[in-house]
Amino acid sequence: MSLFRRLLITISVNTLLFIFLILGIQNSSNKKSVNLLVNKTIELPIGFIAGTSFVAGSFLGGLLTSINITNKEN
Repeated sequence: MSLFRRLLITISVNTLLFIFLILGIQNSSNKKSVNLLVNKTIELPIGFIAGTSFVAGSFLGGLLTSINITNKEN
């Protein structure tokens, strides 16, 4: 598979995961804020924080894997 096709699949799958995450988190009432180095975020549902971390990791893993496979093929 070409690099473009791998990246398109990675972006598409993770976009769908993020959309399902937003749709599924609509009625969540448990909210927490995240302490960053400089300040705090607004209160967000715990499931959204965990789900966003999962989607970001999945996206970066797919992206790095796609680039790594392409480099090995050349």
